[in-house]
Amino acid sequence: MFHVILMCLWSLSGVFSESVSVTEGDSVTLSVYLTEIKDGISWKFGEIVIAEFKAEDKNISLHEHRAERRFRDRLKLDHTGSLTINNITLTDSGSYEVMNTDSKNKLKIFNITVYARLPVPVISRVSSQCSSSSSDCSVLCSVMNMAHVSLSWYNESRVHSIISVSDLIISVSDLNIRLSLPLEVEYQDTNTYRCVVNNPITNHTQHLNITSVSEFYCCCGFTEVVIRLVVSPLVGVATVAVLVYDVRSRRDEQKKRSDTQLND
Repeated sequence: MFHVILMCLWSLSGVFSESVSVTEGDSVTLSVYLTEIKDGISWKFGEIVIAEFKAEDKNISLHEHRAERRFRDRLKLDHTGSLTINNITLTDSGSYEVMNTDSKNKLKIFNITVYARLPVPVISRVSSQCSSSSSDCSVLCSVMNMAHVSLSWYNESRVHSIISVSDLIISVSDLNIRLSLPLEVEYQDTNTYRCVVNNPITNHTQHLNITSVSEFYCCCGFTEVVIRLVVSPLVGVATVAVLVYDVRSRRDEQKKRSDTQLND
């Protein structure tokens, strides 16, 4: 699946440049057209040649073993000179240059940024801030560790109403950080909210409807939940016992009256 955002620029050296944003696991094609090029071209990742095309005999060479074999079985070069990278990975981010093989002149530069595939955010209640004596409740929207993401709460009852936003740009050494964003709501709130996680090219949404959240899950602390689970069956058993006792007492009383009438 292709999911690419392109931005075209002219570099200071006069070479045409494109910025490409793509999602991890997708494929991307870096397009060039050789209608005016009589010589061959070479594709470089950084300073390493990874593919070559000779215009004279239309010969294509892929050097997938180079660059620490990161491109193994994932490169395709067609006769227009365009390079396709399949199943792109985070480590494929970087600069890709197209050069004239004979003159060594740069023809075009592609700067690729690969973003991790976003997870769907998870909404949960905050037990320590919920109690049956309060009409307010705190819910938490969170996502797994991810780089270059933001997390936002929206009130769907109000168009484009952003309640709160949390941004976190995570470095490689900080990938154990979990991004979370709380939301304070009233238990009887009739609004519908959505939590959105996004990076520069995609997003995922999780919806929260307060009216569908039961008191058991939202406004009870852990201790209170346990008490309810234990007490409810006991109350039921006690109620049944009282009913049985009452029925037996009435039956015994009727029997005594019948026996008394027979003796008289």
